Amino acid sequence: NHALAATLVVIALAVPLWAADDEAAIRGTVESYVSAFNAGDAEALAAYWSKDCRFATPSGDLLQGRQAVQDAFSQYFKENKGGKLEVAIASIGVIGGSVAIEKGTSLVTRPDGTVSETIYAARYTKEDGKWKLQDLREADKAPSHYEQLQSLEWLIGDWVDEGEDSVIRTSCKWTKNNNFITRSFTVSTGDLVALEGTQVIGWAPDKKVIRSWMFDSDGGTGVGVWTNDGDRWTNRTVRIL
Repeated sequence: NHALAATLVVIALAVPLWAADDEAAIRGTVESYVSAFNAGDAEALAAYWSKDCRFATPSGDLLQGRQAVQDAFSQYFKENKGGKLEVAIASIGVIGGSVAIEKGTSLVTRPDGTVSETIYAARYTKEDGKWKLQDLREADKAPSHYEQLQSLEWLIGDWVDEGEDSVIRTSCKWTKNNNFITRSFTVSTGDLVALEGTQVIGWAPDKKVIRSWMFDSDGGTGVGVWTNDGDRWTNRTVRIL
């Protein structure tokens, strides 16, 4: 699938007026690009690319040159007439007034209703005073089990459990793509750290349950299953010391 999105990210310490104008121009280019895609016009799409452009598609193909891009889109529209593109720009920036980089996500809905979502990074250059796509790299968006783990989002953050003789400190964070929650912990007695460890919480699609895997500084391991009963969570763990 050649779900194309014109996008750019820039890093700058200051944003001069011309940068704001160029960013607005690029956003306008993206909007018209999406319109051309949704109209199935391969020739109009190719006009947004520079002559020596490069397009790395999600399938791993590398298209080089404007004509190659046009031919690829022509074939795509023949096979997917009526497909629609949506683009969500994450960031746009301009470097030195002649180069722009953008990142974002694109969503393509095919005529049969199937949907593909990709992430992309694009580089623009100016040709005859107009922004043109010079390099676009697009990849399938990684799957996420956030929906299955969202009910444990209250764990995210830092926790302190103080007892009479010990203190347990816990820190929970999401991993990239929200596929796992990592939970690091320390058990201290006075100034002495008696035990520390890491627990990884994730969705097990084969069993359709939330599972966890724990490893501690004494060499122990554990595997657990999380269950919910109203406002109470229970983690039943089998540990090997």
